Amino acid sequence: MRLSQTRATETRRQGALLALLLIVLVSAPAVVPACAAESRGDGAASQQPQPQPQPGPPAATDEFVPISQLPAQDQLPAAPLLVTAYAFVWLALFGYLLSVGRRLGKVQREVDRLESDIAKGTRT
Repeated sequence: MRLSQTRATETRRQGALLALLLIVLVSAPAVVPACAAESRGDGAASQQPQPQPQPGPPAATDEFVPISQLPAQDQLPAAPLLVTAYAFVWLALFGYLLSVGRRLGKVQREVDRLESDIAKGTRT
């Protein structure tokens, strides 16, 4: 009985740790741009609405256009996407390792039970 309570407590702790890690990693993409704006020193200026120029009709082009010359709505911020991708990969890896650890624990308990049954001379 004591062993099952310890395992239940351990499982709850792992679940809480996983939830905390998930919250941190999901909120990271929202924090990164805000930190970048503060480090540039324009944190207060970025809070005020900026007048948007009226976009003209898009000009069709068949040649390369550097990203610095593209309109703002056509540019994708790379940092939040990169952080989100890394967070997803780390969460998937952590989940896989957690799954393997749980299955290995079940197999070890079964082996221990079978060894004790063999030592007692009983079969199930």
